[in-house]
Amino acid sequence: MNDEQDNSHAPNGGTVPHSPLQSTTSWAIYRFNGTEVLSQEDTIATEAPLTIKIDGEEFATLVYTPTDTIDLVTGFLASEGLIRFVDQIESLTLEEERGFVHVKMRHLHQLSQKMVSKRFIGSCCGKSRQFYFHNDARTAKTVRTNLQLSIHQCFYLMNQLQEQSADFQATGGLHNAALCTANELLLSRADIGRHNALDKIYGHLLRQRIPVRDKVIAFSGRVSSEVALKAAKIGVGILLSKSAPTDLALRLAQDLGITVVGFIRRDQLSVYTHPERITECR
Repeated sequence: MNDEQDNSHAPNGGTVPHSPLQSTTSWAIYRFNGTEVLSQEDTIATEAPLTIKIDGEEFATLVYTPTDTIDLVTGFLASEGLIRFVDQIESLTLEEERGFVHVKMRHLHQLSQKMVSKRFIGSCCGKSRQFYFHNDARTAKTVRTNLQLSIHQCFYLMNQLQEQSADFQATGGLHNAALCTANELLLSRADIGRHNALDKIYGHLLRQRIPVRDKVIAFSGRVSSEVALKAAKIGVGILLSKSAPTDLALRLAQDLGITVVGFIRRDQLSVYTHPERITECR
């Protein structure tokens, strides 16, 4: 089930106007089909900038697919270490057509904001974890879960993600992420940026106060180090992908307690880290 977000109200009272922006648009093209050139309409993924202002100061500009914007901003702030709970946002006002979102924080930790872009490479909790930024070391924690999946469940959840990916099928230009239990897909989010799709999931979890220890993320994109870190920040212990991982992503996943299953395609898959959570690998 794809949970539709109500954008009429932001967290804690901030108002959000209705926006006509959509995830796809139409474009007139000429297409060669192998024998002739045809004039027709094509479906294109929408891309838009969004500038986040915190307490009146410009904080960051994202380029994203303009859907589930409140989820995206909430998840982004949590992923960057500025918040841990949605109640830390006093108000959030969206001017989506102008490309701005105004966030008023409760007791913003100035160090967190200053350290967002500071590169940090070092050890954490006695293990040789490499983090791109200082706030990653503060917010990416070891995941502990007793959840297990069978290989059949891995295939089923990935198939469910693909069936929910109508905009990707129409455009070929979007990444998709889904929050799942062991047996069903709960909600999916799409974006031109794979990290944005995950932040939309994260934001929804925070806003709806959904527990994550028994949850799985199914993901359409490559498992990069950033994706592995976001999974750790969300707190999900199993990450499924139809694509490849990177070596740094796998080293992070191994240290952070995340099971990475990649190349889930047709009747094949590869289990890279913490195979004890896949029942046939025990």
